[in-house]
Amino acid sequence: MWSELTKAIANINLPADWLGIRVVKDTSAHHSVRDGLPQRNGKSVTTGAMLEVMVDGCIGYAATNSLQLTSLQDAAKKAYQQALTAKQWWIHPFQATSERPKVVGEYVSPFVEPLNSLSAGEINDLLVRICQSLKVSEQIVKTTAGANTGERETWFVSSNGSEVYQKFLFLSTHYGAIAQDGAIVQQRTNNGWEANYFQGGMELLQPENLWQRVQRIGEEAVELLTAEECPTTRTNLVLAPDQMMLQIHESVGHPLELDRILGDERNYAGGSFVNKSDFGVLVYGSPLMNITFDPTVPGESASYGYDDTGAVATREYLIKEGVLLRGLGSLESQKRAGVPGVACARACSWNRPAIDRMANLNLEPGKASFEEIIADIEHGVYMESNRSWSIDDRRYKFQFGCEYAKLIENGKLTKTLRNPNYRATTPEFWHSLTKVGNSSTWEMYGTPYCGKGEPNQAIWVGHGSPVCQFANVEVFGGGD
Repeated sequence: MWSELTKAIANINLPADWLGIRVVKDTSAHHSVRDGLPQRNGKSVTTGAMLEVMVDGCIGYAATNSLQLTSLQDAAKKAYQQALTAKQWWIHPFQATSERPKVVGEYVSPFVEPLNSLSAGEINDLLVRICQSLKVSEQIVKTTAGANTGERETWFVSSNGSEVYQKFLFLSTHYGAIAQDGAIVQQRTNNGWEANYFQGGMELLQPENLWQRVQRIGEEAVELLTAEECPTTRTNLVLAPDQMMLQIHESVGHPLELDRILGDERNYAGGSFVNKSDFGVLVYGSPLMNITFDPTVPGESASYGYDDTGAVATREYLIKEGVLLRGLGSLESQKRAGVPGVACARACSWNRPAIDRMANLNLEPGKASFEEIIADIEHGVYMESNRSWSIDDRRYKFQFGCEYAKLIENGKLTKTLRNPNYRATTPEFWHSLTKVGNSSTWEMYGTPYCGKGEPNQAIWVGHGSPVCQFANVEVFGGGD
């Protein structure tokens, strides 16, 4: 691949300031089973290239699904013409030396077992068995299980000597059960919809506690049928890491994207309550709030060595001791906004330009064990696994629902609660953070479905968090 791309760079003769070629090869397989019956088995492969050209401070893009030299040359010409046309409307001049510096390196996902170590039939047999094991009672009226694998290879070269190779291996699993008793219907899944999305190999398909977890999910679905409704009150709220994933994603990740703050996404994904002037001064949350952008965590779904423009990815604090420091912005957005950012220009495919995206956004561990987090709570609610979410287009006011909850009374988990929900504003909520769990409570999850951009780009992100306690939060049940 390198020789073809180097030849293409040498043979694209355009009076451009800078030229880049990003080749992407995606291979994915999908398997799903419902009530023990296979529903889907498919595999897809796509390959193509995105040509990026900088002319007089403007950037143009064009994609092609052919890697032939003539096709790459034609795409480069289209990108060049696009950049020339855009010059009369440009909003900020870019420079190749700062926005597209030379970089050389590679990144490969860690794995133990190759993704092809199990056949489609063997994967289906496992999923069928999971569905059978989920049906712990006749009150279980639906069971589902799924597994998806993905392999992505990218090659990035540029006219100023960049050469970056990255290979990503992904595996996601999902299973859940729906229980019914008359008009009461309850759902329980493994940490929420497809939250178990990681980098790695086939070893991720069968973790050590798989069958105990499957049994527990089925039992908890039935348990929820006779559980009390979540009370409507203001109280202490304790969130498990699988719900903290959604909380971080919606109320920290999206509002810190610099293109939203600049107004680029306002037409589709919305804006942000955060302003450019807030960086370095805004107290986003309590002093216990420490959020990092960390693409270096082994196995987390959005780990990488370089973003899709070649920027070197490093671990950075976005929020430290509650104070907002950095945004989620590419080199271009950082230059436009005058705000420090991170290496987060990412594209979902070869036929999409890279835009500002989340990657791994993690809440750093604190010092409390789970027992210490709930020990001093006279009354509170503990919630797990996201079920629903709603947040305004400025990422300010939100309402989230979970699958499963427990009442906390006098420092102990007691009754099971169904239909647990909570709501707040983003600043109010993060300022109410009163305890952060230690590393023994820290877990990471991910999702392949973070949507943004026009045309839309659904991309994978990762979030790690410990168990957290929040004070004086409004919680309510399904009838409110």
